[in-house]
Amino acid sequence: MNKEKIGSNMIVEELAGGSLVLLLIAAFIILCVYLGVRIVPQSEKHVVERFGRLRTVLGPGINFIVPFFDRVAHQISILERQLPTAKQDAITSDNVLVQVDTSVFYRIIEPEKTVYRIRDVDAAIATTVAGIVRAEIGKMELDEVQSNRSQLITTIKASVEDAVDNWGIEVTRAEILDVNLDQQTRDAMLQQLNAERARRAQVTEAEGKKRAVELSADAELYAAEQEAKARRISAEAEAYATEVVAKAIADHGIEAAQYQVALKQVEALTAVGQGQGKQTIVVPANALEAFGNAFNMLKGRG
Repeated sequence: MNKEKIGSNMIVEELAGGSLVLLLIAAFIILCVYLGVRIVPQSEKHVVERFGRLRTVLGPGINFIVPFFDRVAHQISILERQLPTAKQDAITSDNVLVQVDTSVFYRIIEPEKTVYRIRDVDAAIATTVAGIVRAEIGKMELDEVQSNRSQLITTIKASVEDAVDNWGIEVTRAEILDVNLDQQTRDAMLQQLNAERARRAQVTEAEGKKRAVELSADAELYAAEQEAKARRISAEAEAYATEVVAKAIADHGIEAAQYQVALKQVEALTAVGQGQGKQTIVVPANALEAFGNAFNMLKGRG
């Protein structure tokens, strides 16, 4: 009986030992899977190290690493980031002190450079932007800063991109939110603006008066030209009439001249008779003779 009990105990111990080994093997496999399989979100990249050195960078999706040898040292978000609005003083080329509000947007595209080459990337970018803004504004006058803000932003963005290229960063946007002046400069600019407005008003008024004089002179010149034109036409008509009479005299002799004189006399008497308020008509002594001559001439022509 004792031998049977001892044998059964040994079998139980062997089964228990085998189950424990299986459990240990299963646990080891599960641990290896847990440590070796990495699921990276779409918005992240993971930096893997092996014994403290860079091994690889895991992109979005399912990735496999060597358990116990490799480890995910850094989980870096690749989403676009915005630095807090920064204020920095700058002096323009015409010695005006301005306070510039800037904001920078960036994203990490090469996390292995970002984590191993720079400690505080936000502070480094902010310092770089401040220096570049001061340098670029120092090359421009205040009016240029105000009017060419888009060009200034483009220049600052390009300069920042060159400065942070070794950090694995892409600068997506650089904005100048505001350019503030001290109160004394504001007052001086306001006075200058008012003076400029007054000058423009005076210039506009003077140009209006000048234009009015020019238009009046043009109108007088036009009237004189039209009058001269009318006189020229009248003179041409008289000359033509004289030419016709001269030709008639030359063709028909003195009778044509007498005929024209008689017609003029008849027309004059007719005009006198048609006048308003005329109850008495003064007839020249040779009026009847003139009518007779004209009648005879007309009759002769007929």
